[in-house]
Amino acid sequence: MRVDPNYVINLTAALDQSTGEEDVLTSELSSGLRVATLADDPVAVAQSTLLGGSIAQDDTFVQTASNESSRLQVTDSTLGEVVSQVTSALSTAVSGNNGTLNASDIASVAQALSGIRDQVLSLANTSYQGQYLFGGSQGSTPPFVLDTTTNPATANYTGDNSVQYVETPSGQKIQVNLPGSSVFGAAGSGVLGALNQLISDFSGGAATATITADTSALTTALGQLSSQRSTLDSALSRLQSTSTYVQTEESQLTVAQSNLVSANPATVASQLSQAETQHQALLSVINAVGSSDLFSLMK
Repeated sequence: MRVDPNYVINLTAALDQSTGEEDVLTSELSSGLRVATLADDPVAVAQSTLLGGSIAQDDTFVQTASNESSRLQVTDSTLGEVVSQVTSALSTAVSGNNGTLNASDIASVAQALSGIRDQVLSLANTSYQGQYLFGGSQGSTPPFVLDTTTNPATANYTGDNSVQYVETPSGQKIQVNLPGSSVFGAAGSGVLGALNQLISDFSGGAATATITADTSALTTALGQLSSQRSTLDSALSRLQSTSTYVQTEESQLTVAQSNLVSANPATVASQLSQAETQHQALLSVINAVGSSDLFSLMK
């Protein structure tokens, strides 16, 4: 009896293939990954790489949005306090302009307004994490400096008018700052300019009509500040809602990427069981051939 040499070679090849399948399936079951190298599934690897890039972009935006949201919230809180201070200044000015106060009382009104002005100036120079909120792109130095050598005093703006944005993964831009000049004014304009004018006129004993005009100017400046605050609040709301959407998108992309490269444990376990059965069957055949003196049979 002679055994076809090709039969034995085929058995050996089948055994090698079976062993390889077992190793692959065992690795998939232990690692949970169907694709570990480019050779395993080039298309899946390419798709996974693209998804990975989108996930990284989304993650970067979410982190940036979180940081900027915190800064915008501090900015909004600061402006809320400014509104309170200016509202108090208006009330003080109206009360002091009723025509019944003596010189000492008027001086007290001027002093109270000076205190409010100083509070507003301090708020305008608020910093967050080492950067001044209202300096435009010049965040390393206080944006407002009070010059008391002029009459009225002048709040000089040393920042710039740079408006900063963050870009969403879809390419949209969201404003994340308010230059100080657009909020508080510069030189003799805006809230600080109107406050300085009120202080000067009360200190100099200006006429009632002049104080009334000053109060009207401060009311207008407060309206401009409130308008800028609304712009900021709108940007904050948009940033937060976009961040929520992007977080959801990132989760979906992560699941899609996982599905591309992950193995199904139940399916792999079933395939491994079948492979082990086939492997044992091959061993049985080879053992049977071997018991008949394989080398002599191949002669």
